[in-house]
Formats: sequence, structure tokens, C-alpha cells
Amino acid sequence: MDIATILGIVSAFGLVGLAVFMGGGLLFFFNFEAFLIVVGGTLGATLIHYPARDIFPLFRSVLKTLFPPPFQGEVRIAALVALATQARKEGILSLERIAADTEDPFLKKGLQLAVDGLDANLIREILETDLESAGERHESGAEVFATMGGYAPALGMVGTLIGLIQMLQNLHDPDAIGPGMAVALLTTFYGALLANLVFLPLAGKLRALDRQEAREREMVLDGVISLARGENPRVLEWRMRAHGLRPPGLRKKA
Repeated sequence: MDIATILGIVSAFGLVGLAVFMGGGLLFFFNFEAFLIVVGGTLGATLIHYPARDIFPLFRSVLKTLFPPPFQGEVRIAALVALATQARKEGILSLERIAADTEDPFLKKGLQLAVDGLDANLIREILETDLESAGERHESGAEVFATMGGYAPALGMVGTLIGLIQMLQNLHDPDAIGPGMAVALLTTFYGALLANLVFLPLAGKLRALDRQEAREREMVLDGVISLARGENPRVLEWRMRAHGLRPPGLRKKA
């Protein structure tokens, strides 16, 4: 579980909730009509904006922010260095069974292409195409949340207008002014809260995780290309570490 996400949720909602409670109580800030306008309107607008295939995976995207995949940089480097060492000793065809048993689909495809004897430039072209396709798929989840972050405040303003209209139509009845004003103000509050504490942070976290995953795959790509060229395992390691990972010895001295 990502501790930063949990701390962010607890601190953001906890401090806002504490401030609300200290100012008079949480019940004053709950209005079902305002909640329906903002949440229902945001979901409806998002469903109109995007096809269903982009909406349904959102739950997986939320889980990804809470349980992000671990960074496997050192593991990938060690694995590819070992494979390069084996290929230099026994030939690249000796990696055929290992390639078939590899669980990571990107690494598996790269190894299979190398074992099949494809030119290194062609392997790079194929894997870079896969990287671009994966980047587009991953960006869709962040884009949906960013869009929801734009709709929520707008629906809050719509709710404010609805509340003001209701209030102005009932100026003759003092008892109706309060509920109308509550809807007017709370819809703006809900819209700003959801946008800035939920939707936009989720979009930002997903983009950060996607950048990390893309960086790791680019590192694997360079390792596979070096393997296909038959380069020295030490050269392969340094090519992979050029993506930001330093050798363990240097990292300890830093």
C-alpha cells in the first residue's frame, strides 16, 4: 500500500473535517440535494464525455493509486545481466525457454524477439510502439479523473444557481430561504472539495505512476537491445542504469 496516498487522504479529509467540526458541526455541511447535483451531475457529464470502455476501468485505477506496483529496476537489471552472461556463454538460443516462462509481457516479448534473431533496430521499433500504446492506455484513466475534476466545480456553480433561484422564488417564506441558501453554498463547497481533494490528485498520482512504469520499460528496452547486440553484460548494466539507477556501490557513497 502506498503510504503517501494514505497520508494524503487522512491529512486532507481529516483536517478539513476537523475545521468543519470546530466551526459548528458536520451535520451543517451535509445536504442531500447538493450532493446529488454535484456527484450525479459530474458522473453524468463524464459518462456523456467518454465511452463506457474508458469509464469502467476507473475502479482499477483507484486501486492502482492505493497499491502501486513496486519499482523493479534492480530486479530487471540483475535478470538481464544474468541473461546476457548466459547468452555470451551458451548462445542467445539458450534463452528461448526462459523467454517463454517470463511473466512480464513486455520483457517476454523483447526476449522472444531477440531469440528469434531480429535486428536490434527492428526490435527497438516494435517495443517502442508497444510503449506508446501502453502510454495511451494508461493516460486514459488520468484523463478521466482530470475531466471529472473540471466538471465538479462547474456542477457546483450550477447547484449554486439552482439554490439562489429557489431562494429568490420563496422570499415571501422565510423558512424556505435557509434551505435554498444551503443548496447554493454547499454545491460549490462539494464541487471544490471533490475536484481538489479527490479527482485532480488521483489524476496526478496516476500520471506519476505511469511515468515510473514507462521509465522502467524504457530501461528494459535498452537492456534487451544490448542483449540482442551481444554486448558485454557490464555494458548492458550501464546502459540500463543510465535511466537513473546508479550502481549499488556508488549509491552507498552518495
